[in-house]
Amino acid sequence: MAGMSGLEARGAGRDADVVIVGGGIAGGALATVLARAGRSVVVLERTATYRDKVLGEYLVPWGVNEARRLGLYDTMVAAGGNVITRLIHYDECWTPEEARREAWRLDELLPGVPGSMGVGHPALCDAFAATAAGAGARILRGVSGVHVTAGARPVVRFHHDGREQELHPSIVVAADGRDSSVRTQTGFEVLQTPVLGYGTGLLVRDAKQWPEQDEVIGNEDGRLFFVFPQGSGLVRLYRLVLPHERPLFAGRNRTERFLEEFKLDSVPGSEHLWEAEPAGPCVTWPMHDAWARRPVTDGVVLIGDAAGYTNPLIGQGLSMALRDVRLVAETLLDGGREPDAFEGYVRERKERLRRLRFSVEMFARWRCVMGPEMIQRRLEADDLMRAEPLLGSWFAGLLMGSELMPAEAYTDEVRQRLWFTA
Repeated sequence: MAGMSGLEARGAGRDADVVIVGGGIAGGALATVLARAGRSVVVLERTATYRDKVLGEYLVPWGVNEARRLGLYDTMVAAGGNVITRLIHYDECWTPEEARREAWRLDELLPGVPGSMGVGHPALCDAFAATAAGAGARILRGVSGVHVTAGARPVVRFHHDGREQELHPSIVVAADGRDSSVRTQTGFEVLQTPVLGYGTGLLVRDAKQWPEQDEVIGNEDGRLFFVFPQGSGLVRLYRLVLPHERPLFAGRNRTERFLEEFKLDSVPGSEHLWEAEPAGPCVTWPMHDAWARRPVTDGVVLIGDAAGYTNPLIGQGLSMALRDVRLVAETLLDGGREPDAFEGYVRERKERLRRLRFSVEMFARWRCVMGPEMIQRRLEADDLMRAEPLLGSWFAGLLMGSELMPAEAYTDEVRQRLWFTA
């Protein structure tokens, strides 16, 4: 990355106030915010080049609002972020015209928020690393062997530039992803839900006839699919894979088989998707939730996927990471370093995850249970949610922020009313 060699040449010999392990979206965003405020920050990043991870490329409107509050929105747009203003639920049980009439106007949900956003993960990581470096953070790439010792004065040891190095920051922030080594080393307890199914994703290019302002959630012929345009003809496609379907997108020719799934009668213009050119790997991953019971200990705080993630089914990951960044940055900039100083973050994140786990269950019952009888069941659920807004508030919370919804929206009563089960 341009400009990194000069930064790395300065090394990490002097201590920093904050060491961030992981220079992805969460780590780069936090480094930018702290460095802009004049804090001394070192970021340790394992990779030399960011790669397509397939996930982490979509922000719901409440996540876009977090980017605005952090002062990162313009950086995201400059990195290619595409603003999306309409969410359409296409379905075999109604016409495309009916689906468009019922579309969500994403630019009308939150004051000052222009909609949701599709953005490329590698480009955004590069952009945040560059803005962090420009603000004074030290970005070290190609780091290996990171080991963190928690405590009132934590110790960070790592290999970089052919030698072992050591830092003694006031605090370590772990932003090193789902399989966080820092989380493991420092003894955080992790909880998780069973695997619901699997997701498969692919980026395509030259889909220039697909409307850049339209994202799609759709059901057809036993399939649940998602379409998130990233602008300039790039579109990210996703498909839910039920456990018995997992071999469908494995082995040779899986990309071709995946694109065949987007020959859809219910979606006008779907030919612009399945005829598009693959622009990245076709990857399948398990769909579940996992989280640290308490994402803070002496000298270490977890953010982003390292702290815990929701099932990718509901598309909250990148927005979650930016909320974590804002809350942790506010505490750090106020001088908080002791675990008790992060109690607000801990409480807010716990309730946020609880509500989102409820939303995963509701969405799965609504959209992921397949079979002829579920077509009528989806119609009935749609009618109920239109007639009684409280019953659909969990879905509105996915777009606007679950904290804006009434507590009653996340209860057994809603579950029973929609699905006749407790």
